[in-house]
Amino acid sequence: MKVMSDIFLQEDISNLLHNKFVVFIGDSIVRAIYKDIVLLLQKNQYLKDGHLRAKGEMSFEKDELIEGGRKGIMNNGIQYREVRQFKSDWHLVRFYFATRCYNTYIESVLADLQEQPKPDLVVMNSCLWDISRYGKCGVDEYKRNLVKLFDRFQETLPPECLLIWTSTLPISKNARGGFLVPEVEFMNSSLRLDILEANFYAREVVVKHGYDMVDLHFYLRNQLHRRAHDGIHWDMTAHRRITNLLLTHVSEAWNEKLPGRSLRRQSLIARDENENFVSNLEGVPGHWEE
Repeated sequence: MKVMSDIFLQEDISNLLHNKFVVFIGDSIVRAIYKDIVLLLQKNQYLKDGHLRAKGEMSFEKDELIEGGRKGIMNNGIQYREVRQFKSDWHLVRFYFATRCYNTYIESVLADLQEQPKPDLVVMNSCLWDISRYGKCGVDEYKRNLVKLFDRFQETLPPECLLIWTSTLPISKNARGGFLVPEVEFMNSSLRLDILEANFYAREVVVKHGYDMVDLHFYLRNQLHRRAHDGIHWDMTAHRRITNLLLTHVSEAWNEKLPGRSLRRQSLIARDENENFVSNLEGVPGHWEE
């Protein structure tokens, strides 16, 4: 039975990412994914709403702000930078905030990743800023930049590194805040369709270059009640779902054993349903008893 996503606890993720260097690159949603990973590495708890809203803080759950954020200038502009890192005896997790999938800043990130230690896992998404904050040709430039990005990944990442591109999550038709500064709010009505087009094109580029994609848009398209009030971000339960989806994919890619909690739960549900079905049939005309 193929598991859509298993359920990971602190001991599971600690074992899976033992002695691994994990890198996240992307926007505020990717930052929240990074935070949920960092939290779960230490305790079986959900993120709090304040954790999801915060950006650029000096420390989150024993991680460290390396550059940007409150060490620099806090703003909602395309030049905003934030690099965070969580380090323990056995784990290294880093986050780079990015507002474009490929530019000179991403080149500097790639230069970092060519230093020691080399990354074992890279998770990235970039789209919303790309197609809304870089002028009227944002979508076309995004497509060209995606190809440049994955060409550079092939040139710079070690072959044993697992690279996962995540599809962009659905936004509301009434989305507000974050990357949607007043100057680009007029794009709100078309952004949802632009995201679908961007995800479709990104998948083609990712597959062509031989990398992996986790389609978060597909998995959360019927979970819109888990979206935050701004219509862009997501709540703590959605982010734990994302974490489980990613860790399941990583486990399968690395041929590591899954925790099996999802399978056990499915088995228990099936058993209960079967017992209830048989119990309901007892005494019903036409049901033979042995």
